[in-house]
Amino acid sequence: MGHKNEDSDSNSSVEKIGRAERKAQSRQHILESAREVFFRDGFMVANLDEVAEKAGVAKGTLYRYFESKADLYVAVLADNGDAFTQRMEEAIASAESGIEQVEGLSHFYYDYWVRHPEYFQIFWAIDNQSVIGELPPEVVKAVSQLWEQNLLILSTALKRAIDEGNLVDCDPWEVAQILWTTANALIQSDAIRPRRELRRLPLEQVFHDAVRYILRGLATPGSPLLG
Repeated sequence: MGHKNEDSDSNSSVEKIGRAERKAQSRQHILESAREVFFRDGFMVANLDEVAEKAGVAKGTLYRYFESKADLYVAVLADNGDAFTQRMEEAIASAESGIEQVEGLSHFYYDYWVRHPEYFQIFWAIDNQSVIGELPPEVVKAVSQLWEQNLLILSTALKRAIDEGNLVDCDPWEVAQILWTTANALIQSDAIRPRRELRRLPLEQVFHDAVRYILRGLATPGSPLLG
């Protein structure tokens, strides 16, 4: 009898693992299909019937994984968040100073968003809940945590530059917020023709000049930023 119970428990555990793996696979298929449809058509036009069909699941199944279209949209955009953070860390791994780390992050951030403009829509989604509908609190929290961990990398680099004597004593988290907000605003402005025309200069030049101007304003005498 004891062996039968042990066998039964073992079979039950295997079945649970199998179900969990199938659920994870179904969720990933939905995310991959949704990514294709959302990035092709945008949020407003994207059709969830097509997403479900591409994923090979019923539309009802889709809603068992995601509460709403908005929930799915943000999940798609945040799906590679850990990979993005890892790339940020790799971009500064060989830097020999805090200033080099900040500059490396600046170049990484610009290059990434120019190559992957579709992912930049995550900012639009969070900032336009009045258009797409209020997002579930846990979704907003997940995105905020993603932003926070990326900002922490930048603020840590700024703190290193302060400790090395190349930046004046300041709040590295506040400066990280200023740099991040400025960078995002410049990238977003490139999608608006009148703003592009008013800028007159290439986005890449203005982007990196903006970072340099902010950092030079905080530079100490003798800092390589002033060289």
